[in-house]
Amino acid sequence: MNAPAEFVPAVFVPAVLAPAVREAALRLGDVPAYLYDLAALDAHAASVRRALPGVELYYAVKANPDPELLRVLEPHVDGFEVSSAGEHAHVAALFPGKPLALAGPGKTDAELRLPHHRIHVESPNELRRLLATGLAADVLLRINPGLPVEGAALTMSGPFGMDEEGVAECLPLFSGRVRLRGLHAHLASGLDAPQLLRLAERLLDTPHDEVNLGGGMAVSYSASSPASSSASSSGLGPVFDWAGYGRGLAGLRRAGQRVRIEPGRALTAYCGSYVTRVVDVKRVRGEVFAIVRGGTHHLRTPAAKGHDQPFAVLPTGDGPGAEGEPVTFVGQLCTPKDVFARKIVTSVRVGDTVVFAMAGAYAWNISHHDFLMHPHPGFHYLRG
Repeated sequence: MNAPAEFVPAVFVPAVLAPAVREAALRLGDVPAYLYDLAALDAHAASVRRALPGVELYYAVKANPDPELLRVLEPHVDGFEVSSAGEHAHVAALFPGKPLALAGPGKTDAELRLPHHRIHVESPNELRRLLATGLAADVLLRINPGLPVEGAALTMSGPFGMDEEGVAECLPLFSGRVRLRGLHAHLASGLDAPQLLRLAERLLDTPHDEVNLGGGMAVSYSASSPASSSASSSGLGPVFDWAGYGRGLAGLRRAGQRVRIEPGRALTAYCGSYVTRVVDVKRVRGEVFAIVRGGTHHLRTPAAKGHDQPFAVLPTGDGPGAEGEPVTFVGQLCTPKDVFARKIVTSVRVGDTVVFAMAGAYAWNISHHDFLMHPHPGFHYLRG
């Protein structure tokens, strides 16, 4: 029998924190807490907007519906993509009259009646139910064309959208006030600009005058960009090539064709941090664990994606700890899945402040908040 391979820890690069984020994290008395750098978000959204001339930009609210974040994004986006009656009501109350694209599988009859700029229809049956409302609607048919998508973090296959037969069934149904405007296709997540452009080349080769290419822009969690004036300035990890993507779409889009994208994570992930403190450092069968206040019931991202959440340790403690050893960072939940990062070589003491970066998307809003009934985190905003 072969001996088990010896664990070789990866090189750990601490998350890069902007000075304002570091200072604010050190000032927080009540943790866990989310810290959103709104100035950084504003600068990042502005740079994305500049990179996409002639392309409509919608924000996918599911990534993070925090009202303060939405207020920062609103001047930079043409509209918002919402996927439930709850998201619709939330955004419509904040920005009356702002264009909304209504998406999501399994829409209820009540959701089909919601006012919208566009509605993404997922099936022939959904279209028939929409027609039965008797209301006016501008429709994009969500397609699931079965194009090969390699290297994606997540592929949106299966129940999402329609194949060619479903689209063919829909086409003769349009009549009266329900108008076919074009196609919608969100095929995968975690793709870089060249990958998305290869898909766009196929998807834009259509007689339809309007195509929504969805989101799916890659965000790297292997090392974080700083929450500072630009999300692309750290050099620690690849940031989606918005400029290259914009140039590519300009070359693929035919004259008069209306092209829309709807990123979520790639807009807001960089602006958020989850700040907590170490309550215990313990050694179990030779492995060191740092237990922090809170857990993945506040920040589900590392458990959901199975990755190590980038972090920085700020030395504010004077209790027992570990020096230059592999440390696994866990939360307070009664489950072995409550893990932020595994066997990261670092130094940490009880009382230290830990700042988990890249926490601005699919974090608090997708977490199981009330498991064990711990207090909810606080929310704080840096406005520049």
